[in-house]
Amino acid sequence: MNEEQNLDAETRKRIENLRAVLAGPAREKPGAPPSRPADDAQHPGHRTRNTVLGGVGAVGIFLLSKLKFLGLLAGVLKLKTLATMVLSIGLYATEWGLPFAIGFVLLIFVHELGHWIVLHREGIPAGAPVFIPFLGAFIAMRGRPRDAYVEAKVAIGGPVLGSLAAWAVLAAGMLGRQPLLVTLGHAGILLNLFNLIPVSPLDGGRIAGAFTRAFWIGGYALGVVALLVTRSPLLLLVLAIGLFTLWQRWRHPVPGYDAIPRGQRLMIAAAYAALVIALAVTLPLGLEMHPAAGG
Repeated sequence: MNEEQNLDAETRKRIENLRAVLAGPAREKPGAPPSRPADDAQHPGHRTRNTVLGGVGAVGIFLLSKLKFLGLLAGVLKLKTLATMVLSIGLYATEWGLPFAIGFVLLIFVHELGHWIVLHREGIPAGAPVFIPFLGAFIAMRGRPRDAYVEAKVAIGGPVLGSLAAWAVLAAGMLGRQPLLVTLGHAGILLNLFNLIPVSPLDGGRIAGAFTRAFWIGGYALGVVALLVTRSPLLLLVLAIGLFTLWQRWRHPVPGYDAIPRGQRLMIAAAYAALVIALAVTLPLGLEMHPAAGG
């Protein structure tokens, strides 16, 4: 009996609610102060707008919660990153024009993003990328890698992602017959090849330290020859910083830091060699489309 009474009460409640909906808003009683109408009732257009905005917001929240990459990207895009990117674009544009400057800075950003992703995966705190015009960009690590293998993975993460981006731009330029994209692709390949020279503090120096320090000797010999040919102040700065870094590393060694398994050494060496060869092989592609070639 109680169940029937409860069912009847629930049914009556639903009927009353349905009647209230069909009847619309209640009328004001005579003499009573007018109540403030709801925004949707007062402005029907607001209801549609709020529904659309709510739907867009729901989709945005869903994507942000599901796509981890967007979360990583949001962590990288700090104010100082954007500000130094804009500054670099402005200065590069004075030399090579705005379209090339934007593309080149974006390629540098992708390179640095590769470092940042590996740092994030390894649980190493790091700052956002900071761009230095005509010097590139850097990410300040706020923690030390646990060994040379992790340091090498962080170092190679930038050239790997940066090379993929450069190859994609080069391929798009060749397929679309776009000399600007071809030039940007070549610039990206050269950028990553330069960073793979086995000289600290370049990425190549930190990678080579994981499998053999003998590469540092070859790297510095190559760097000195390149310095004599190019007389580049940037290269001189890199070599000077590298020598100081190695001196500090040999003077204050971290116990067990370089004691990594042979398998990890071979893995890093193979990845390094494969990346250098791939960049060197793809560098000549599309040179006939380069504006400097007169095509």
